[in-house]
Amino acid sequence: MPCPSATLVVWTSAWLHGVAASDDVLDALLTWAEAHEVVAADEATARRLELPVAGERPAAPAMLLAALRRVGGAVSGHLVLPVAGDVRGLGGDGAVAAAALRAGEAAVLPLAGLVVVPERVAEGVLRWTAHSLPPLAPSPEIVGIGEAEHGMTDAVRAATATLVSLDVARHRPNVRAEIEAALRARPRAAWPKGTPGRAIRVLERAAEVEAILLAASGDGEGAAVSASAMRGRTDALRPLADAVRRARCAAVHEAVRTLADAASRRR
Repeated sequence: MPCPSATLVVWTSAWLHGVAASDDVLDALLTWAEAHEVVAADEATARRLELPVAGERPAAPAMLLAALRRVGGAVSGHLVLPVAGDVRGLGGDGAVAAAALRAGEAAVLPLAGLVVVPERVAEGVLRWTAHSLPPLAPSPEIVGIGEAEHGMTDAVRAATATLVSLDVARHRPNVRAEIEAALRARPRAAWPKGTPGRAIRVLERAAEVEAILLAASGDGEGAAVSASAMRGRTDALRPLADAVRRARCAAVHEAVRTLADAASRRR
């Protein structure tokens, strides 16, 4: 899935470190929707951020940036891609984790004490809901970008071998076209000047692997034809999906770290 939260984390970090303008952040968000709106999840968060509460008329995304500047910024923000059974970094199984789980993503901004979750509420409209980060919420375990990149490569190899052994990886008419169409259709995110090339490369590779995952998960000629083969296919692809999630989070973490280090050296 495309990941607006990654854009928010990296670009707000660049802005708060002085290597991007606020207008650059807002322009980058347009990759994901023509219009963005912001609300707070509850009254306490709304008062702290000076934002409207959910149910009221939403604010413009510039108001979220102003709030981040006031409450401590997002320079150590990270991307979280929760799935059922793994909501680490969101403070447990409460309302914040549930919202992020529904979205499949969230921007966690520990210095600001916030979790910001995107939701597509209408055609061309993305709503960002700011939640207070639960107290003592542990940071997610983020592996190094090198380990994550190698892990994704190994997962591709292992999944391919398993699918071949199950005889569900035979050539399927148009499967290559399906993968290419999925890659063409995905939004092309822009990244701040100074974003490390390796992080961008890993994000690109993750998108390619995800397109292959979607094709491998579909039924058609060459797909699993028995219940046991379908279970085997699911079991083979699950580690690959996890590897893609880890790689994306690691790439965003590396981008934020690199931008912060570069800003520190300039001071």
